[in-house]
Amino acid sequence: MENFTNFLKSLFLLELLKGMRLTGKRLFSPKITVQYPEEKTPQSNRFRGLHALRRYPNGEERCIACKLCEAVCPALAITIEAEEREDGSRRTTRYDIDLFKCIYCGFCEESCPVDSIVETRVFEYAFENRGENIMTKEMLLEIGDQNEAQIAADRTEDAAYR
Repeated sequence: MENFTNFLKSLFLLELLKGMRLTGKRLFSPKITVQYPEEKTPQSNRFRGLHALRRYPNGEERCIACKLCEAVCPALAITIEAEEREDGSRRTTRYDIDLFKCIYCGFCEESCPVDSIVETRVFEYAFENRGENIMTKEMLLEIGDQNEAQIAADRTEDAAYR
């Protein structure tokens, strides 16, 4: 009996008619296409984009050169060199992230004990020349300074969910 029903379905092109019915329903419904450069889609506050290094409110960088982010990075995209300062604290002398290697997993952000390295909501960036994919410490601090308001707002929203 099942073979007979399958034969009738293929004879009358039932699957094709079902597809045409679905196409007909969607044909006159409102479109959901976003005109990208002019319109932006909503973004989650947990979106992981371009990296940034944060500073304390007094202007000092947060990174204490514990190298946990370098150790936890599965793509080995982070390179850190550190030295001890006159006051006995450790700070980074070099903090590089190779964005071609980075898989934007967020492990570096999760492992940081002082919330120094974060991934911002910035996703519109491109590279034209060789070597621009390496984000240096100065570049990361600049990105952090530019986006600190958004980063802080995202951190308070995340804390509310926990």
